[in-house]
Parts: sequence; C-alpha cells; structure tokens
Amino acid sequence: MYIYNVTINIEETIHDRWLDWMQTEHIPAMLATGKFSKALMARVLVEEEMGGITYSVQYTTDSKETLQKYYAEDAPQLRAQSKPFEGSFVAFRTELEIVSEH
Repeated sequence: MYIYNVTINIEETIHDRWLDWMQTEHIPAMLATGKFSKALMARVLVEEEMGGITYSVQYTTDSKETLQKYYAEDAPQLRAQSKPFEGSFVAFRTELEIVSEH
C-alpha cells in the first residue's frame, strides 16, 4: 500500500472557499479516478512562519504502478482545477510506502 500525500499551505483570505472546494469537489474527483481507496484530510497544528493554514491530504492507493497511472492519466487535469486559487497556496507532494499497520 502507498500513500500519496499532498501538504498544502493556504492563505487565510481564501481558506474557507478553498476548504469547501477541497471537500466537495477536489477530493471526490480524486477518489472518482478509481486509483485511490480512501482520502484523509488533516489540519497541521504547527503554525508556519509564513502564516496561512496548512493541511495534509493523504490518498491511499494499492501500488506504485497505480500511482504512476494517476500521474500519467489524471494528475494534469486535476491539478489544473486549482487554478482559481493560484498564487494563494503552496503545495508539496510526497509518496509514502506503508511498512506496517497496527
């Protein structure tokens, strides 16, 4: 199992609109690709020096191959949907391999 983690710092001025979009449009669209079995959205409680509000969104997938298919088939158009928020957020992405679960 793999987790595709996206950490996003969003400016407070558009936070509420962005959060609604994430929960009602973007995360459902990610899950609709069929490449992820679940999504977990968590607010990061450490305050950033740059300000803003930070979230971690973790999408669970079955394999590295499925994640690569997401990058090739879905990522460009799904990332483009964040255009209305461009310039108001910083995002970085990491891939995590689940070693064990208890």
